[in-house]
Amino acid sequence: MTVGSAGTRAATLAAVALVAIAVALALSHHSTPTSALPLPAGDWYTALAAPYTPSKGRTKSACGVTIDTKVVGVAHPVLPCGVKLYVEYKGKQVLTQVVDRAHTVPGRVFDLTEALARLLNVQGTQTIQWRFAR
Repeated sequence: MTVGSAGTRAATLAAVALVAIAVALALSHHSTPTSALPLPAGDWYTALAAPYTPSKGRTKSACGVTIDTKVVGVAHPVLPCGVKLYVEYKGKQVLTQVVDRAHTVPGRVFDLTEALARLLNVQGTQTIQWRFAR
């Protein structure tokens, strides 16, 4: 083997190695899952919640949201409109937000929109877990 061919071979192998490293870095960068969801914040709290439908004749909630059968959210008498929460029932978690400032039934903390109640399979008054999202 001549010196020139050994140098060419080493250069070719180095180039192949650099390309392999570049491809591996690109793939690992793109395969890392990134989530646009906000992270949970703080501890889980327990509360009573039940599905609700807004008062008849009311077109918008106290938060300015038109509540229909597709809106996923909660009503709470104190939390500000738009506050994001994770709600969990029987192991299923949903990221949602306060969409109404309705007064709940005494003893109940949250009212769930029909869509959120369907997602969580909540029927009647149930004990849920909830926590804030960052």
